[in-house]
Amino acid sequence: MRRSRFLLAGVLAALLAVTACDKLSPPAKSPFHGADVSGSDLGGGLSLSDPQGHARTLADFRGKVVAVTFGYTHCPDVCPTTLHDYSLALKKLGTDASRVQVVFVTVDPKRDTAEVLRQYVPAFDPSFIGLRGDEAATERAKKAFHVFSEEVPGPTADYTVNHSSQVFVFDAEGRARLVIPAGTPPADIAADLRVLLDRS
Repeated sequence: MRRSRFLLAGVLAALLAVTACDKLSPPAKSPFHGADVSGSDLGGGLSLSDPQGHARTLADFRGKVVAVTFGYTHCPDVCPTTLHDYSLALKKLGTDASRVQVVFVTVDPKRDTAEVLRQYVPAFDPSFIGLRGDEAATERAKKAFHVFSEEVPGPTADYTVNHSSQVFVFDAEGRARLVIPAGTPPADIAADLRVLLDRS
């Protein structure tokens, strides 16, 4: 009987040790370089116009992985760099690039007319789409993505715009999945897009 009690105690101790080790083990490594935001409500209600004047929503791109970035065409640094990085990332995807849609939303609709967006955005990649709205629609889009922007007066009548620079990525079913910081290397962007493409 005593031996049985010792045996039982040993088994319980072993089980507790396994449980403790399990709690101390690190969580599974994310397959993404960007921040996983699966389950969030980002992007709900986005409704803006493309350069041809057609109303567009995220649902229009269902079936593709969608990367949404906010900026403005007079931006001197982060906006053109981000669009360039995503054009390089798509090149790394080869033929699967056709299953990705990059969307540029202007936070400066006063200067970024439909014609300006039509010329500026596809210059980085012919598949890229620029979207705009009036001031109210732009504010709704910013709110849907929790994006910040504000005009900063310049020394002349011109101005710059401080704004959020991250890129929001949705899977082929239209669900928010990733927030990728500006400056992420194209190879890492392509790797994240590849994971979502493979899962769609």
